[in-house]
Amino acid sequence: MHSVQRVLRRAHTGIKQLLHSVFPRTPPSPRSRNSESHNSIPSETHGSTMDIRESISNQTDVSLFLAKHLVSTKAKDANLVFSPVSTHVVLGLIAAGSKGPTLDQLLSFLKSTGTEELNSLSSQVVTLVLADGGSLGGPRLSFANGVWIDQSLNLKPTFKEIVDNAYKAAARNVDFQTKAVEATKEVNLWAEKETSGLIKEILPSGSVDGSTRLIFANAVYFKGAWNEKFDASKTKEDEFFLLNGSSVQVPFMTSKQKQYIRAFDGFRVLGLPYKQGEDRRKFSMYFFLPDAKDGLPALVEKFGSESGFLEHHVPYQQVKVGAFHIPKFKISFGFEASEVLKGLGVMLPFSGDGLAEMVDSPLGKNLYVSSIFQKSFIEVNEEGTEAAAATAGVINLRSMAMEDKLDFVADHPFLFVVREDMTGVMTTPDNKRCLVLSEESYGGREGLWPMPEVRWLNNTPKATSGTTFGR
Repeated sequence: MHSVQRVLRRAHTGIKQLLHSVFPRTPPSPRSRNSESHNSIPSETHGSTMDIRESISNQTDVSLFLAKHLVSTKAKDANLVFSPVSTHVVLGLIAAGSKGPTLDQLLSFLKSTGTEELNSLSSQVVTLVLADGGSLGGPRLSFANGVWIDQSLNLKPTFKEIVDNAYKAAARNVDFQTKAVEATKEVNLWAEKETSGLIKEILPSGSVDGSTRLIFANAVYFKGAWNEKFDASKTKEDEFFLLNGSSVQVPFMTSKQKQYIRAFDGFRVLGLPYKQGEDRRKFSMYFFLPDAKDGLPALVEKFGSESGFLEHHVPYQQVKVGAFHIPKFKISFGFEASEVLKGLGVMLPFSGDGLAEMVDSPLGKNLYVSSIFQKSFIEVNEEGTEAAAATAGVINLRSMAMEDKLDFVADHPFLFVVREDMTGVMTTPDNKRCLVLSEESYGGREGLWPMPEVRWLNNTPKATSGTTFGR
């Protein structure tokens, strides 16, 4: 049975990306709506409903676009799971502390009209969509943001207000300059705690050093039970077909109950709702299955290229099923995002001279994004889904030693002058104005060359070959 997984937590409020897993290319390793859905924004939401939906739609398109490129760059031969909302939060924080062309580049990539829109969307996601619903009978959720700043600096008041109010991020002072290892451990322990132990060491060894000045981090955890659980006694092993034409045995869950399924040209979509709590939120996982066993690459391309693709291909009605098999799976994936983002046109945040709105210091003009790390995990079984992700953006201070280096290799004819610097007078033998080295003077040797001779003609230096260099 050919089955491909694309995991997406879809809130009834319209946020489609709590965590999403892009179709695995190899089989995932297992551990050895009762009502029609429609997008309704909670009444507590501030601002225009249409504006919110447009922002959500734009961020969905960005997420799927990024997913497509991750598949082709970071996970060519691997299963991929990543959290779009976690990535978006860290990029949003970076944008909030940016200005000029750097900010413009981030806003263009995020399809946002401005930082006000990003901040407003983040605030609503944190307070309305990703609040824990476990006590109300729904999925258990944890969503946390954190900022670590070197003890020698302070956040700009305007930026701190955004950090506190829009992102609900706790800011902590640390000593990056002399205790980078300890700071790394602190961030890693924070992420591990906020993800119930599923994400360990979001920051790899050596990723934080004495030049680090800020770290922005997000952690998200989700645990939801299926609205209708699968019967574990009916889970059986069967063939899972790989893209290379081979197959392996994996355990498949099955059910005879009606399911939310829609068939489209070349693929079909399954929606599995999670048990809903007493609030208005509804979460579901969606599987996008190409008809052809080798149809995944084309579906990924379509998925990440067509605006509004997800919203236009969500099943809303239950239908009777014939053969129905979904594999149990468990996926972990981690990547560093800077090269992917640069390849998608987001280059300026990584080069500096645009993050001056973060700290209340002239040093802000020398800040740049050193790296962005993300780790994600998901497990799907008969009971439901457990998933987690953490993202950390490392902001470093560019020192003189880190500036772009200029090469100077004098291995071809060149001009030189001897000059008195106070007056600007050039002093060369016989009061000549300049010297030019000739090709002939090297004697045709390779490797170590002797001191070149200098020839003069009518007080004008010329190469003996007839070619004048440096005129």
